[in-house]
Amino acid sequence: LLSQNYISEGDYWENEYYSMLVSSILGMIVMASARDLITIFVALELLSIPAYLMATWRKRDLKSNEAGIKYYLMGVFASAVMLYGMSLLYGISGATKLADINAALGDDSSRVASLGVVFVLVGFAFKVSAVPFHTWAPDTYEGAPTPVTAFLAVASKAAGFVALAQLILVAFPDQGDIYEPLMWVLAAASMTVGNLIALRQTNMVRLMAYSGIASAGYIMAPLAVASSVPDEALRAMVTYLVIYAAMNLGVFAVILAVARKTRSAEISSYAGLFQYAPGLAVAMMVFLMALAGIPPFGGWWAKFAVFKALLDADTFGGYSLAVIAAVNSVIALFYYLSVLRTMWADDAPDGDVAPIRIPAALVAALAITVFATMAFGVYPPFVNDVADVSLIGAGR
Repeated sequence: LLSQNYISEGDYWENEYYSMLVSSILGMIVMASARDLITIFVALELLSIPAYLMATWRKRDLKSNEAGIKYYLMGVFASAVMLYGMSLLYGISGATKLADINAALGDDSSRVASLGVVFVLVGFAFKVSAVPFHTWAPDTYEGAPTPVTAFLAVASKAAGFVALAQLILVAFPDQGDIYEPLMWVLAAASMTVGNLIALRQTNMVRLMAYSGIASAGYIMAPLAVASSVPDEALRAMVTYLVIYAAMNLGVFAVILAVARKTRSAEISSYAGLFQYAPGLAVAMMVFLMALAGIPPFGGWWAKFAVFKALLDADTFGGYSLAVIAAVNSVIALFYYLSVLRTMWADDAPDGDVAPIRIPAALVAALAITVFATMAFGVYPPFVNDVADVSLIGAGR
């Protein structure tokens, strides 16, 4: 829905674009059902290679070319690191199935085993744009076509977390002393760095890139206590991912709609939005308040699930990470409110209050995401059912 008018109205190859989109989604579906290192790696490449191509789909735009090249080079580097880690795990266990690797490793804390676990997890930390493997995200998000940016921010991130959850809960459940400190550092760094740099952004897409990095920290936080509360950690992660998909796609739908008039993603171009597009301003308020975790919008339940998992672990690591997450939630509220102030309190540039013509596909996308964001916040059992199904799918 986000892509329909953007691609058809631009100088793009439409058929190939949708082929790439479906191919990438197929890779994500395979990733969700994979229980073998080789299958996971093939699925990762199946979802990543089309994404590299889509990031540079505006082939006559230098920024789009830069976005695709940076994403590709960093992605290949991360894949190489991950594949080396997989080779170490295969060398130790003699198996590629996750359950067999778990049986072979046991509580093995040798240097080779530790290195294999770390390298594999680092490879997927890149996919979810966790600090310090986040450097590709802001430039790629800004240079890629906006629907592709939305796809990378939501779908690619979800696939990466699916893989992380499978590896930690199926292949490395007894390696908590290795993966928990790593997840703790990545989560704390992602939340803090993402939010602090977002404070300085003047471009809405780059702001959402750093907001996404911070969100990766929140989603990753339960994995830092997964050995203590594995079911609760998985449930919290899935809950956050489902709600994050709705509110984040909604923000990009508004960005696409506003850009049809302003031809800009600068935050200053949103000045006076309520004067000429009150519906878009209200929708953006719903999404940004949800991202900030303000009830009754869906994001509050996502963050509640994360905090519950961290506190239920009853460990120093869980409590300290919960404090860091709480402080970062306050920091994030500042820049979300700054955008809202620009939309509601500032005057439109040059007094231009001509209405925005929004295509039907974009209206449908906005309606779906607004409904989902509100429904998840007002009636959380909607998303709880999805989280419970994920536990069954993981065999827990």
